[in-house]
Amino acid sequence: MNKKRTALSLFILFTCTAVLYLLKLKFNVAVPEVILISSRWLFVAVLFYYGILRKNLTTWILISMVIGISIGLDFPNFATNLQVLSKIFLRLVKTIIAPILFSTLVVGIAGHSSLKQVGRMGWKSIVYFEVVTTLALIIGLIAINISGAGKGIHLPEHFDQELPVAHPQTWQEVILHVFPENIIKSMFHGDVLPIVVFSVIFGIALAMLKDDKKKPLLQFSESLAETMFKFTNIIMYFAPFGVGAAIAVTVGHLGIDILTSLAKLLFTLYAALIVFLGAVLLTIALVLKIPVRQFIKAVSEPVSIAFATTSSESALPIAMENMEKFGVPRKIVSFVLPTGYTFNLDGTTLYLSLAAIFVAQAAGIHLSWNEQLLMGLTLMLTSKGVAGVPRASLVILIGTAASFGLPLWPIMAILGIDELMDMARTSVNVIGNCLASCVIAKWEGEFDQEKAINFVE
Repeated sequence: MNKKRTALSLFILFTCTAVLYLLKLKFNVAVPEVILISSRWLFVAVLFYYGILRKNLTTWILISMVIGISIGLDFPNFATNLQVLSKIFLRLVKTIIAPILFSTLVVGIAGHSSLKQVGRMGWKSIVYFEVVTTLALIIGLIAINISGAGKGIHLPEHFDQELPVAHPQTWQEVILHVFPENIIKSMFHGDVLPIVVFSVIFGIALAMLKDDKKKPLLQFSESLAETMFKFTNIIMYFAPFGVGAAIAVTVGHLGIDILTSLAKLLFTLYAALIVFLGAVLLTIALVLKIPVRQFIKAVSEPVSIAFATTSSESALPIAMENMEKFGVPRKIVSFVLPTGYTFNLDGTTLYLSLAAIFVAQAAGIHLSWNEQLLMGLTLMLTSKGVAGVPRASLVILIGTAASFGLPLWPIMAILGIDELMDMARTSVNVIGNCLASCVIAKWEGEFDQEKAINFVE
């Protein structure tokens, strides 16, 4: 069976399975459970065969997500044991972050860029980040005010969960977090921004040295960067197992019934993120004449990894590699992407503005537009640097709710579906940062349009 016939078989099987579930869930037709399970696993089997024909890593990651969903639905107890696979994958990825950031930034600054260009890229990046995240904030506020998802919500008994401990961050703490007191400590904790600051200063210092002193460290950094990209390629072969396991654990833990009471909130978030992608990011890409189809191909792999693991950090190495293949120079990729993971959290900003008003609506507290904007801006500032931590935005939300005198019980309701929300907002964070690297490259006049048009995974 060739690829086209297999793809047609997949479409037919998917349609049949969807119809069976629609008959049971929507029209209460007594479809035997064995038929539902058999149709779903037959679809999985054909999908697995299609993956063998395609021999493509991105395809296998998407297939592993479907297999993970099936395992989570049919074998929820077994699915929880798969968490070790997703944790192994995340740990392997985290080992890459510090050395790849250090080496690529040092090479970009000391080896190829002028120091003036580093400063120029810095202010351009910050301006772009703040404009885009402000638009995300406004879209989030508009979406939750239109849907009113928090009005009339009641906390189900099975949402009696312990909330994470949180304390509001002061502006002094936010600023101090940027500067490393101990680079080894920052690497140990995976704090991206302090590593970036250290690497930038180190690269500037290295650029000031005479050639005989600079050359050995520069060659070491270049070798380290190339080695870490090869290291990334090796780890990515384990990605389907880690991603599939992460999805299986999520579905096994949550199931699908829990979504009914909070479907409106979930739909509001996903709809708002889609509007943001279309109205803001797609518009930017079209105005700057960035090849959209090829860009989607370039981000599909890092986005699928971020979606399943709910951590932008896990997608960083492959995102950097793909953006370089897409035509963005390494010196720009290595500067913009890590910086964006702190200052350009589009999905997280949109979610936080939406979730904060949801909490107020659920508690019956009316907030004026001025109060909503103030709360949104506070959330946008205090959320800087949370990209590497799964569901850290929930902690930020709790801290801000406490600062504005909002009750915490509606957040307990959000906790039940936070993983599903985190998948979407993290994916948008990755897409936004990948596009940001293209924007800055265009702004600098260094984007390789031909390379982008001819992008191959």
